[in-house]
Amino acid sequence: MKPDLYEEALIILGSQGYCAPQHYPWDYWEKKALAAGVPEELASLGRSVMREAHQHAWGERLQCLCGWADKGRRMIRLALKSPKTADKRWRDLLNTDGNRGRWDEKTGRWISWI
Repeated sequence: MKPDLYEEALIILGSQGYCAPQHYPWDYWEKKALAAGVPEELASLGRSVMREAHQHAWGERLQCLCGWADKGRRMIRLALKSPKTADKRWRDLLNTDGNRGRWDEKTGRWISWI
């Protein structure tokens, strides 16, 4: 069976480290999310999370949560079932670069470890 566009992009990314613009796995994930009925802003946010998980080499557990283990199927289900939860979770991951750092009680800000 021929791989779908997401799988082809994943193979290319794994073999050469980059894809043509707009042909990364996260681009195809966003299209699948939109086709499934995920609102545009939330699909864009999910795309960003999937991209950052890869580009910033988040840990294996976070990469699984960000779609890399199942082509993003759980992300789409979460976005459809609990859009507010997905929005908060994904924004938190982006704002903390995958929880790399700690919350500073004195300043009320996230302090990055990198």
